[in-house]
Amino acid sequence: MSGTSAEAGGDLMADLVVTAAQLVAGERDGNLHIRTEDVRMSKRGSGSIGDSRIIAGLIIEKKLELDRLPKSLDAGKVLVLSCPFEIESTIRDVEIEVEDPEKWVSFMDAEEEKLQFKAQQIISSGASLVFTAQGVEARILHTLADAGIFVLGGLERAGAEDIALATGAQMIDHLDDISQDILGDFSELKIEILEGAEGRRERIHLLVGLQTGIATIDVGGGDGVASEEVIRGLYDALCSVTSAMETGEVLTGAGSLHMAASLAIKEAAENHPGRERLAMEAFARALESIPATLGENAGVNRLDCLLELRALHRAGNSEAGVLRDGKAGTITEALASAETISHAIEAACETTCGLLRVDQVISARGD
Repeated sequence: MSGTSAEAGGDLMADLVVTAAQLVAGERDGNLHIRTEDVRMSKRGSGSIGDSRIIAGLIIEKKLELDRLPKSLDAGKVLVLSCPFEIESTIRDVEIEVEDPEKWVSFMDAEEEKLQFKAQQIISSGASLVFTAQGVEARILHTLADAGIFVLGGLERAGAEDIALATGAQMIDHLDDISQDILGDFSELKIEILEGAEGRRERIHLLVGLQTGIATIDVGGGDGVASEEVIRGLYDALCSVTSAMETGEVLTGAGSLHMAASLAIKEAAENHPGRERLAMEAFARALESIPATLGENAGVNRLDCLLELRALHRAGNSEAGVLRDGKAGTITEALASAETISHAIEAACETTCGLLRVDQVISARGD
């Protein structure tokens, strides 16, 4: 995260990234597999970057439909649906003339009975949290609230699928399909209310625990460009961490590998008398641009930094790199994913070859 806005968070942000990756880690074909998409980033919109934290679950920002819904719940079951809690309306408009008031009352009673039946199906399931991607009829909402059940409707389908993934629930599209097998689990639910320039914000913290399918990094600080930069830095760090965890291969960072490779290529170039030697020497100089840039960013003359680093490597210190103060020294903390470094070098080579081909085409045309 060095060189990004996330660096201001220090070791805290690094710990959050590693913890998030460990929470969503799983297996595929007998090997460790981590989906970076299962780690979400949420902007808290208040406090400072030091207030950032990890949530073993999800943070849902949505206004509650009823103020007297439970604001805090302990461990229980979760029900996730994609069907509405409403009376199904007909496709065509139908007019019914009722001459007897008792028949009108019977119509209303039948509707109420249907709604109460739907509510009772949910109550009987044993779920204390209910989420749906459709609307919730007000009478059902009040009935479930009276039973101490938290209900949240009107979610996007993707949001409902995230809740199902995090809690281990199975999203169903009909109340008749409710069974104990499709229910998920949660460890705690709490509502956080924040007041800001844009008004009141209600954030639902759905904590699942170590078995969660999704982890969320709640990034503290303002809700602006600064937070976006922090999240971008965290995501880059997350990709490197997951790559290192999956492959189990890390290399010394801080320009150490690039300098070692540069010197090795220069030595190998001595055995090539032809033009290949010029290309190899140019490639070696390009690799040295990484430690040179690191030193320059730290406020040190890039040439002095390169000379010191070369001397250390030629003296046998293969783990020498650029320290935080820009000076050359032994690296003990900065590690980089071998796959990330390999991909970066390959991408740079492919880009260079592409530019050279374009240059050759232009030269051949005589432009």
